[in-house]
Amino acid sequence: MSYLVINGGKKLHGCIPNQTAKNSAVALLCACAMIKKPVTLVDVPEIEEVKRIIELLKSIGIKIEWQAKGKLLVDSSAPLKLANIDKIASEKTRSSLLLLGALASRVPKYKLYKSGGCKLGERTVKPHLFALEKFGVSVESTECFYEITNKPLRPAYVVMYESGDTPTENAIMAAVQAPGVSVIKMASSNYMVQDLCYFLIKAGAKIKGVGTTTLTITGVKNLKSVKNYPIIPDPIVAMTFLAAGIVTKSKVVIANCPLEFLELELCKLEKMNQQFVIKNKRLSKNHKFTIVDIEILPSKLVALPDKIYGRPFPGLNIDNLPLFVPILTQAVGRTLVHDWAYENRSVYLLDLLKLGAKITLLDPHRVWVEGPTKFTPNEIIAPPALRPAVNILVAMLAAPGRSILRNPYEIDRGYEDLYMVLNKAGSDIKIIKE
Repeated sequence: MSYLVINGGKKLHGCIPNQTAKNSAVALLCACAMIKKPVTLVDVPEIEEVKRIIELLKSIGIKIEWQAKGKLLVDSSAPLKLANIDKIASEKTRSSLLLLGALASRVPKYKLYKSGGCKLGERTVKPHLFALEKFGVSVESTECFYEITNKPLRPAYVVMYESGDTPTENAIMAAVQAPGVSVIKMASSNYMVQDLCYFLIKAGAKIKGVGTTTLTITGVKNLKSVKNYPIIPDPIVAMTFLAAGIVTKSKVVIANCPLEFLELELCKLEKMNQQFVIKNKRLSKNHKFTIVDIEILPSKLVALPDKIYGRPFPGLNIDNLPLFVPILTQAVGRTLVHDWAYENRSVYLLDLLKLGAKITLLDPHRVWVEGPTKFTPNEIIAPPALRPAVNILVAMLAAPGRSILRNPYEIDRGYEDLYMVLNKAGSDIKIIKE
């Protein structure tokens, strides 16, 4: 166990490098189970969520080793042994659900322990099951695990019950392995879904419509080896650094940002009078995404003219929504934040009251945020959810004085060397081990 001591009120400076995407990394790692040949992934973030997926995959017989910083060799050629699945790793990450699609043609019958992840209220698995059953995957839920029976896969016409990222990824993986032509309507087109598609195409999959909400997939018998596939930079981590720079009123550059998945966030910030400059536009390492550097300048913010809410891409990213809250506390006026996707996440925003924010909870999904307010230091236990936890850290960076943040594991699930990166940019965060 450890905790963080944050000496806040310091301005950030220089250039903060963005990391690669957690949600892409876990999807691609699970997708490697479909490929019975060696695969190498590069720019893999060394974060706790990735470590849990690696533990999970190793436990079922997949060979995984770090070849260099950020470079993973994944070899799924050996027979898989689902009876040996790591129960603890499975329960700690909701990303384990991605095995439902990845293993749809490899293992006839197995059990998958029910997963954990962020505690964000009711998070139904029905969208996964409704899609996968069209392809011949049967999932029976018990108290502690899912019992999966995979029949020979068949092509399907699927309308996604929800345009969720991981349900769409599961449907894609099943369709890639099903002989014939499948169509997935109302698909998520978010960054991790696109990254998965481009990875599978490299492996020989036939996928049309990447980046849209309708995917047409022609199944293939075998997938081929992929070498050195680079993972997309993370738009949520980029937004975290943008929020940190804004609330500390800093002049700082956030490097390696995937522009397409931040454009609406930047539009909202522009309407709040936030000054920024987009620099050095270029293609990502896989030549599929536009990457930029974003310079944030100290600005006098005003509240948005109407409510802010998240929605499936191309809307404002649902995981970026809470990161607007510390920013809104610095704006003149009052803003309604509507987090319709999760029952509990708005409740976690009330932790910011302990740091001096003015937030009124209207119901489990909506809060009023008033500003401008000045953050004050305090001691807080991080909530059991990744983005609300890092939200508190962002606010503590702006609070002059000494704050303590306990349970930082929730942050470590999704952020690589975050405290060191922020310290290099001028913050003062110490990790204290108990």
